[in-house]
Amino acid sequence: MKYIDIASKSVAELEVLLKEKKIELFTLKAKFKTMQLTNTSELRVAKKDIARIKTALTAGKL
Repeated sequence: MKYIDIASKSVAELEVLLKEKKIELFTLKAKFKTMQLTNTSELRVAKKDIARIKTALTAGKL
């Protein structure tokens, strides 16, 4: 997910997207702990997506 795609969304949409990504990160961490996660780079991608969404939310509030 690119920042350009995120920046064009409204604050409400970003909050919903942030919640979805946090749930996704939680499930990925659980899979990692139980050794069911085959592609560990998904963790890094999910964390970066969350950071991008938080950045867009902060920029939108200014």
